[in-house]
Amino acid sequence: MSHTYSVSLLAITSVVFGANVAIANQNTTEDTDAEYNTVIEEIKVYGRALEKIGVAKSASEGTVGYDDFKDRPLARVGELVEVIPGAVATQHSGEGKANQYFLRGFNLDHGTDFSASVDGVPINMRSHGHGQGYLDLNFIIPEVVEKLEYRKGPYYADIGDFSSAGAAGYTLYDNLDQSFVKLTAGRFGFRRGVAAVSAPVGSRTTLLVAAEGAQYDGPWVLEQNLDKINVHAKLTYMSDAWTTSFSLNGYHTEYTSTDQVPERAISSGLIDRFGFIDGDLGGETDRYSFSVQSQHESNSSTVTNISAYVVDYDFSLFSNFTYFLDDPVNGDEFEQLDNRTYFGGAVSQKRFVNDRLSIAYGIETRVDDISAVGLFQTQGRRRINTIRQDKLSEYNISGWSSAEFDLNDTTRLTAGLRADHFGGTVTALSLAENGGSSNDTLVSPSFGIAWRANDALEFYANYGHGFHSNDIRGTTISRDPRTGESINPVPLLVKSVGGEVGARFEWNGLTATLSAFALSLDSELVFVGDAGSTEANDGSDRYGLEASLFWRPTNWLAIDGSYATTHSRFDVSGPEDRIPGAVDEVFAAGFVADLAPITVSARLRHFGGAPLIESGEVVADATTLVNVSAAYEWSSFELSLELLNAFNARENDISYFFESQLPGEASPQEDIHFHPVEPRQLRASLTYRF
Repeated sequence: MSHTYSVSLLAITSVVFGANVAIANQNTTEDTDAEYNTVIEEIKVYGRALEKIGVAKSASEGTVGYDDFKDRPLARVGELVEVIPGAVATQHSGEGKANQYFLRGFNLDHGTDFSASVDGVPINMRSHGHGQGYLDLNFIIPEVVEKLEYRKGPYYADIGDFSSAGAAGYTLYDNLDQSFVKLTAGRFGFRRGVAAVSAPVGSRTTLLVAAEGAQYDGPWVLEQNLDKINVHAKLTYMSDAWTTSFSLNGYHTEYTSTDQVPERAISSGLIDRFGFIDGDLGGETDRYSFSVQSQHESNSSTVTNISAYVVDYDFSLFSNFTYFLDDPVNGDEFEQLDNRTYFGGAVSQKRFVNDRLSIAYGIETRVDDISAVGLFQTQGRRRINTIRQDKLSEYNISGWSSAEFDLNDTTRLTAGLRADHFGGTVTALSLAENGGSSNDTLVSPSFGIAWRANDALEFYANYGHGFHSNDIRGTTISRDPRTGESINPVPLLVKSVGGEVGARFEWNGLTATLSAFALSLDSELVFVGDAGSTEANDGSDRYGLEASLFWRPTNWLAIDGSYATTHSRFDVSGPEDRIPGAVDEVFAAGFVADLAPITVSARLRHFGGAPLIESGEVVADATTLVNVSAAYEWSSFELSLELLNAFNARENDISYFFESQLPGEASPQEDIHFHPVEPRQLRASLTYRF
């Protein structure tokens, strides 16, 4: 299961020796055509094995990619974030919806304090119909992901909104070593086909085209009926100094969902563990994008990056959390709507002033033109009442700069400064007094030091400020759209402050990191898309420990593991200071054994319990899952098997505690509502490479 690397090897080498982060597969070789015909020794490259000592600014940043992704069993696309130590992706609804993310003691909902980009295009949605920072990764085709670069904490001047807990930058391949066709089938009606063709279209130009189609019913009594189509095209031109990529993406999905259900409905025999209460739930998403990335290297002393993008996005989701609590006659089903176009770009430059000093700076902007965002009461997916409907325009203009100075041969100092200005207008179509304009400005400093004790060991200390934006509707609101009561607006930007100390050890195929962090938010204020109003929480404090390990003892075996524990509390006096959904610990481990022509892989993921209410009296149980896979390669074919949830754990993917009222109940009841993990299932794939 080895790769033949050609143009990508130079990019990997540049990262290893501390050069600037390169766009995937860049190369300035004069004879590109000759490269495609050159047979290069096969080599297996793991992103986690890349040397970071002398390059990384903190112990908690890293690179995952190349062969790290290749043999990893995945139940869903969102699990791509789980290659980040301490990160967990779960689901409480249908597979076509964004995942729930957990990192550093945050229940990140769908992305409030965790940002992601794909080839430079930001994915988090501001002022989204379902929730602030909505992060849907389902449009990514995993087979064309080259690498993921992750950073945690607010210590990086070039990262802004939604990144207090962490940030992930996915890079897609410019070209593949081999084109391929892959067909997969599995239990519960799982069917998937993906194909990618990569080829030169000139002496300096490459083209990659990929397409994916998937259907899945799932184990649910109410069939999921997931239909998904993904297309991706990337054209890359390489001149002597410039590398420019043009990308087109299209994505469509629709599905029926079985949301979280109350424990009492199962224990009473009303429904099966995989049953449902409301059979009309589900959604549909369309996403189309065009982006350009360009990098210019001037005699190795200056690197300039330019990017621009435009994304057209439509979203509709039907949910029902409380069943007949608010409306005993029509029920509590509702629709969330989001139709928007967002566009923007960035320009940055890094200059190597001399052997000891480098500086970097950049500007970026983004505009969200949201033609419709709304919340509607529905019955059988038919609108019967408008709770709130708005038209929004939101923008930001941001600038940043940073400097890195080698104090001596063993000590590096970094300092950065970021300034963000956000603003926008809310046109309230359902209740005019909730409209208006708002803006906010925030300046965020950051500092760091790295000290190399020897060639194998480096220590770090970091401090910085970050932020997340709130839904702009929450900044202009004056009256609750449901009750009509007066309500106080929230600030547009919420500051975070964090610090971290850590160490990195690299020796003879072994990479290990250890970090201790603290993070405080001024307020966990968010606009609640499920209710159409704001919810004001107090400030919060978190501190914890993280450790990660990657070890390649032989050429055929790679082992990795990570552990994270976090103490999370609201900044209030009294006993009710627990943060609902704040997972206290995460452990993950796995291995890949390349016993050519057979490759075997296994992964364990454990995430601990979490309080479900502020008093901590109701707690979600821990969940542990094991996935395994095996592949056999012969000639141009590969047959692979994935066994998901290998031990058939009967545990919960996610749990909540709130009031609901079932059909026939005389009054509301508080209960745990959960979404179960899917039972054991086998999936088989056949891949043909050419």
